[in-house]
Amino acid sequence: MGTVTILPETTKNPITLIGERAGVCWGADTSNFEKNYQRGMDCIDSGHGRVLEFVNVEMVLDGYSARVIREWYTHIGGAPTRLQASTRYIDYGDFDYITPPSIAQNESTLCEWQSIMQTISNAMSDFEKAGVPREDIAMLLPLGMTTRVVDKRNLRNLIDMSRQRLCNRAYWEFRVLFHDIMFALKRYSAEWSMLVDTQFMPKCDVTGYCPEKKSCGRRPKR
Repeated sequence: MGTVTILPETTKNPITLIGERAGVCWGADTSNFEKNYQRGMDCIDSGHGRVLEFVNVEMVLDGYSARVIREWYTHIGGAPTRLQASTRYIDYGDFDYITPPSIAQNESTLCEWQSIMQTISNAMSDFEKAGVPREDIAMLLPLGMTTRVVDKRNLRNLIDMSRQRLCNRAYWEFRVLFHDIMFALKRYSAEWSMLVDTQFMPKCDVTGYCPEKKSCGRRPKR
C-alpha cells in the first residue's frame, strides 16, 4: 500500500539513550555503553514512561489515504509535529487513491469505485483549465486520495498508539500503516527491533483481557 521511510534523525540506539539520560539524573556512569543499555532496559521494564520521550522518531509516510492520516493526527501526546502534502499548490488532477478490500473484492463495486475516482480526476483537470485556483479545486478530493506526511514524535507516543491501533477492531488501514512503521523501525537498528517486539502490542496483551464493549474475541472480556 504505502511506504514508511525512517529518517536519519531518528535515534539509532533508543534503549542506550534512555539509560544514558536516566543515568544523568541518577548520578551514574554514563560513559559505559553496556551499563547505559541495561539501565535503559530497567527503565522500560519498570514502566518509567517519561524517559521514553527522549527517543526521537522522524519518518515519511507516503501513499496512505488522507482519511487514515486524519486519524493519525489524533495521537497528539508527547508534542509530535508533522507536515502534510499541500492541497493548495500540488496538481491533483490525476491523484492516486486507496481502494478498500471490501470494494476491491467485488468486480462491480470496484468498477464503480474506479469510475467515480476518474470522474473526480477529470473534473479537477477541467476546473484547472478554466482557471479555478487549486486551493478551491482541492475541495473535490476524496478522503481516499493518497498523501505524504513528514512526521516527528517520540517512543512513548508510539507505544501508546500501538495499544489502540494494533487492536483487531481498529480501522483496517491504520493497522496496515502501523505494521509498516513497526517493520521499518525493526530494520533501522537492533535496539528498535527489540523495542518493537517487546513493547508494541494491543492493550489486551498488556492487561490480559479485553476492555472493549464490543470485543473481537482475541482475549476474554473483563
